[in-house]
Amino acid sequence: MTRRVPRLRVPLALLLGATLIAPLALTTPASAIGPVTVTALKFTVQAGGRTCTIDADLYRPADVDRGRPAPAVLVTNGFGGSKADGQTDTMGRAFAQGGYVSLVYSGLGFGGSGCLISLDDPAIDGTAASKLIDFLADKRSADDGTRADFVTLDNAGDPRVGMAGGSYGGAIQLATAAVDDRVDAIVPMITWNDLAYSLAPNNAMGAGSVPGAFKWQWTNAFYLIGERQPLLWPSLDPSRINSLPCRHFVTKACDTVRTLNSGRFPADRTAELLAYAHSVSPMSYQNRIKAPMLLVQGQADSLFNVNEATATYKALKARGTPTKMIWQSWGHSGGLTDPASGELNLSQGNLDTSYVGRRILAWFDHYLRKQKTVDTGPAFAYYRDWVDDPTTTYATADRLPALSRKLYLSGDAKLVDNHRKVTRGSRTYTNLRVPTSHSENSLAGIIGLPDPAPYDTAGTYLGWTSEPLSRTVEVVGAPRITLKVSSPRAERTQDSGDAADKLVLFAKLYDIAPDGTKTLAHRLVAPIRVPDVTKTFTATLPGIVHRYQQGHRLRFVIAASDDAYFGNRGIKPVTVASAPGEAGVLELPVAGG
Repeated sequence: MTRRVPRLRVPLALLLGATLIAPLALTTPASAIGPVTVTALKFTVQAGGRTCTIDADLYRPADVDRGRPAPAVLVTNGFGGSKADGQTDTMGRAFAQGGYVSLVYSGLGFGGSGCLISLDDPAIDGTAASKLIDFLADKRSADDGTRADFVTLDNAGDPRVGMAGGSYGGAIQLATAAVDDRVDAIVPMITWNDLAYSLAPNNAMGAGSVPGAFKWQWTNAFYLIGERQPLLWPSLDPSRINSLPCRHFVTKACDTVRTLNSGRFPADRTAELLAYAHSVSPMSYQNRIKAPMLLVQGQADSLFNVNEATATYKALKARGTPTKMIWQSWGHSGGLTDPASGELNLSQGNLDTSYVGRRILAWFDHYLRKQKTVDTGPAFAYYRDWVDDPTTTYATADRLPALSRKLYLSGDAKLVDNHRKVTRGSRTYTNLRVPTSHSENSLAGIIGLPDPAPYDTAGTYLGWTSEPLSRTVEVVGAPRITLKVSSPRAERTQDSGDAADKLVLFAKLYDIAPDGTKTLAHRLVAPIRVPDVTKTFTATLPGIVHRYQQGHRLRFVIAASDDAYFGNRGIKPVTVASAPGEAGVLELPVAGG
C-alpha cells in the first residue's frame, strides 16, 4: 500500500525550525545533560560591515578534553529558527552524545544573534561561521574567555570540523565551505542551489536571463518571518535593524522581494535581481567547495525541489569533490514534523535508527574520525513511498536514472508510445484574469488553510492521456518535455523589454487511476516562461519518485495558470498542433530503463 507524506498542519515558525519560546540557554551556566556538558557562549564578530554577536551553545562530551580531543560538528537553524528550537538543539545534542564536540548557534539575524538577515551570503554568513571555526581551532576565545582546546586538529589553527543542518541551515554549509577550506565534511539538507529558481522558477532549459513565475506564497511567507522578529525578540540588537522600509534584511534582499511582487521584470531590475539571487546561491560559488558533501533533499518539497540538489550534486561531482545524494521522503511541503517510519526525525535526533541518520554518521566517521574503512554508502539513494517495510524503503543506484522512455503528444489528445501513432490535430486554451488551476496552497500546512485536490478548469489547459499501462512504471528523476506552441498575442509582446510579457505556462504529470482519481506527485508543477514563443523549447519538470501502477494512465498537462504563482500578463490564447514527425515529446527517467 502506498504511503503518502502528510501535509503539514503546524505554525510557520515550527516548519522552518523555530519555536515561539525564547532561547533556553541565553544566560544558563554550563550544565550536564547525560554525558554531555552544555555551555552558553557569545562571540563578537565582524560581518557585512557590522559588528554583531553570535549566540551559541557548546556541547562537549564528558570524556573529551585537551588530552582526548574529538572532531567537531557545527550546526545552525533553519530560517526563522534559533539555536534553541526543538530540531537544531536536538541534533546538536545527538552529535555530542555520539562523541563529537558540537557547536550549535543561531544564524545571523535570528534568535539571540545580531546582524541583518543576509540569506546565507558567503561574504557575510559564511565569514561569520568561519569565526566560529577559529574558536574550534583554539585561535580565539568566546567573549567570556572560554576556549576550545579539546577539538582534534589537523594542523595548528585547522580543526577537524563538519557541518550539518537543513534548509537555511543547509545553504550556510556550502557558503562556509566556499570561504573556509578548513571545513572537512558537510551534510546540507533540503536547501537551494539557485535562489532565483527557488523563488521565481523557470523550468525552460537555456532560459538564461529570463526569470520564471513568482512563487508568491512561499516567498512572502519567508519575508514576513524575517520582518516579524521584534515580536519574538523585543530588545533587538541594534545591528539587526536596517532602515525603513527594510527593517531586518539586507537591503538587496528587500529589493529582490519588491521586484518579484511588482510582477514586472524590466531588463535593468531583472539583471539586479538575478545578480543578487545568484550571489547568495551555491550555483555561483560551488566551484570553490572542496569539502566532501552528503546532500539530502526532500521529495515533498515545492520550495526547494530535488532538481536543486541534483544541480549541486552534478557540479561538485564533476569537479571531483566526493559527493553523494539522498532523496528522502520529507521536505518543506510535508512530513518534516511527522516523518514516515524509519525516516530521520530532526525533533528526535534518531541518527542511529534511521537510514539517513546512519548515512550521516558514516559520513562523519569516515571524513572526521578518519575511519577509512567505514562505507559511506551508494552514490544515490531514494525513498519509495510504495514500500511498506521501513527497513527497505530506500533503493540505491550508482547514478541517477537516465531519460529512457519517450511518449508523444498526439493531435487527438492521446499520449502515445510511438511517433508513428501521432495523429494530426490542434487544440487551444486561454488564460483568464484570475488563476484557474490549482496545484497546492503552499501555506496549507503552515496556518491550517484548506487545500483542495489539484485541479484544472476546462478551457484553460490541455491534456494528453496515455493508454492504461501494461506494466508498472517507476519514474525516478526529472521528466523532460520538448514542445512547440503558438500564441500570436504572446509573440507580439515578448520583445517589449519586460520579461513579464513573455508567455507563461505550467507543465505537470498526473497519475490517473482506473476509477478516474488523479494524483499529482507531491503537487509539483513546472512553471515555464517561454523564452521565444516562435521556437521549440525544452523544459525540465521537478524530479519525482513515483510508481505508476499497471492499469493506470499518465496524463501530461500544460495549464495557463497556477494559483501558487504569478502568471501571464494579459490574455494569451495558446494553440498546440501535432502531426506525424512534428509532435511534442515527453521523456521519462524510468528506474531500470
